[in-house]
Amino acid sequence: MHGVIASPSVSLALGRRAPPARANRRASSRRARARGATTKTFASVREPETTSSSSSSSSSSSSASVAVETADKWSDGIEEFDVDAIEFVSPQKDAAAISNKDGAGATMAAPDWMTQLNRLWGGKSEIPVADAKLDDITGLLGGGLFQPLFKWMKEAGPVYLLPTGPITSYVVVSDPDCIKQVLFNYGSKYIKGTIAEAGAFLFGLGVALQENEAWKIRRKAVAPSLHRRYVEAMVDRCFGPCADRMVSLVEDQINADGGRRERVNMESKFSQAALDIIGISVFNYDFKALTSAAPVIQATYTALKEVETRSMDLLPTWRLPEQFLRIVSPRQKAAQDAVTVIQEVTTKLVDDCKKMVEEEEAVGGAEAWARDYLNDANPSVLRYLIAAREEVSSTQLRDDLLSLLVAGHETTASVLTWGTFELLKPENAEQLRLLRAELDEVLGDKPFPDYADMLKLPYLERCFHESMRLYPQPPVYTRRAVVEDVLPHGLGTIPAGQDLLVSIYNLHRSPANWGPASQAFEPMRFGPLSAGQPNELNTGYRYTPFSAGPRRCPGDKFAVLEGMAIWAVLFRRLDMELVAGHDVVMTSGATIHTRDGMLVNATRRETRRKGGGDAVDWANLRPAKDIGEGWWERGIETKGGSGADAKSKCPMPFVK
Repeated sequence: MHGVIASPSVSLALGRRAPPARANRRASSRRARARGATTKTFASVREPETTSSSSSSSSSSSSASVAVETADKWSDGIEEFDVDAIEFVSPQKDAAAISNKDGAGATMAAPDWMTQLNRLWGGKSEIPVADAKLDDITGLLGGGLFQPLFKWMKEAGPVYLLPTGPITSYVVVSDPDCIKQVLFNYGSKYIKGTIAEAGAFLFGLGVALQENEAWKIRRKAVAPSLHRRYVEAMVDRCFGPCADRMVSLVEDQINADGGRRERVNMESKFSQAALDIIGISVFNYDFKALTSAAPVIQATYTALKEVETRSMDLLPTWRLPEQFLRIVSPRQKAAQDAVTVIQEVTTKLVDDCKKMVEEEEAVGGAEAWARDYLNDANPSVLRYLIAAREEVSSTQLRDDLLSLLVAGHETTASVLTWGTFELLKPENAEQLRLLRAELDEVLGDKPFPDYADMLKLPYLERCFHESMRLYPQPPVYTRRAVVEDVLPHGLGTIPAGQDLLVSIYNLHRSPANWGPASQAFEPMRFGPLSAGQPNELNTGYRYTPFSAGPRRCPGDKFAVLEGMAIWAVLFRRLDMELVAGHDVVMTSGATIHTRDGMLVNATRRETRRKGGGDAVDWANLRPAKDIGEGWWERGIETKGGSGADAKSKCPMPFVK
């Protein structure tokens, strides 16, 4: 039986919550009563929907006015999945399909390995096989996984088979309709698979990598904490001040060096600033990573690199006992030590916050925050979860928040690094000029933006989205089929038990999806600013930076606004140039890093009063680069329906 997921509307001002899971119904009902009926999550956000007449009604307009015209729609919600409506495939019913499938390399022990061998490698499958050369494999295992995947896509097509061992393989998926089908059928046809197993040593029982019912319970507990009022408060209290701290430190270095600071590693600066932001917003703790050593940053990179390496190991020795690995493998010892650092930090922060809430309860003040869904003194996610009295252990709470700590600071910092790299390239001088013109027009000499300012910076947000298109974080997702599935467009049949790599990097850079200039940085490729900001729905799943379906990232707006705030301060107050002779080379550690940093020479930029920048006709702005005939009109489009409501609908059948 097939059915459509019941998806209650998720506006950011008013709507319904999914019913609580049975195991946590009592705690959830207490939270619901405390919140009232005026709260929403940021599970997904629909960007402004404006007809083409909006951009042609005036020959010129300010960037702010273009944004303000649709400000009330800017925060409208894409319909959120009712996670209680997802019926997961029964392990008993499909035991033969998923037994002994413990990740890459483990299918040697599966009883159906010869069937898979014949079906996928014996020439009978319609899925083409990647022509992987030794040099490609060496690069895959030692550098960025996503880069050879892109090479093979150009050779084999949008869906192909990648052998990774004598009897193991991945099906690599890069077609937008196939990706939509795979991501939306989480639980009924697919699970996370390899990455959940390879990352368990780091994320434990956290919401990031839990599967099926366990994930459902944690998702419903954690996602509501990222509500609109919380994110707005973080822009004003955290994002802007932390960005100001980062840029002020560079300005001090510039002054100390006589007006020019050379070889500033912006990758490190972004990582430090993002860690400070996550520390304050999630834990109400200031790591002060910009001004003091922060072992958590190195520990995070080491642990995430190990997650990626484990997911592609030809011989998964990491499944051996940890104490044995610690003795025989320096790599595994380093990974275990990194996890210890992260867990110790998060455990201490959880314990400290619990003590604070207990002290408030003793005097009767702990629940007063709930009326406004935000604690003014401590609006952190940790404070919210503890005060909501979720009936979970400290270890569960630690693992949930560890997911936010690790994933939150790493991903945003990587997008900022590569977006800055693009904006500083000589061929992107016009894009940088437009960005600074908007910042001067809206901010003037204001030290950092507040939430109201963010609504008036659509070109800045477009730049951030274009950076996520070219450098998605992470560039690849894993899935595992739990039942057989037929892909759209005759692109192949996925057998039960097959591991998949959903390549967002391929999806975002494919000329078939974004035209002949698909690898060029052009923020206006998504269409006129009045059309709003891109997401997976209004681009026909050609742009899917936050995943899609039930496992879509609930922190999308948090990440976008955080990145916008940092860039707003950076590019308004500093002039930068890439260091000549320093090659910025991509590698990966789950997200896309540089091999040797992203170095710039920096000087102070003369700030301009509000409205004192270059005049730009924002309403009629078009791409500065030639992106190919017809591709600007395809930037933001509606598929699967018509009318204003079409962009918010995501119907996808689930197996009942």
